[in-house]
Amino acid sequence: MDVNPIEMQKCLGGVHYPASKREIVDQAKEHGAGKDVMGALKSLPEKEYDSPAAINKEVGQR
Repeated sequence: MDVNPIEMQKCLGGVHYPASKREIVDQAKEHGAGKDVMGALKSLPEKEYDSPAAINKEVGQR
């Protein structure tokens, strides 16, 4: 997916890691994430993510 990683990380401010996919998506929604970022996060596999880098890596593989 073509998502700006800086924009995505701004939307994830306040996430406490490790975090589930649901926690990550909910936090992004609260921060007003755009359609591209929300689409990328909703496509993540259901698992715990231990850092912002882990989320970026997973999104980059999609």
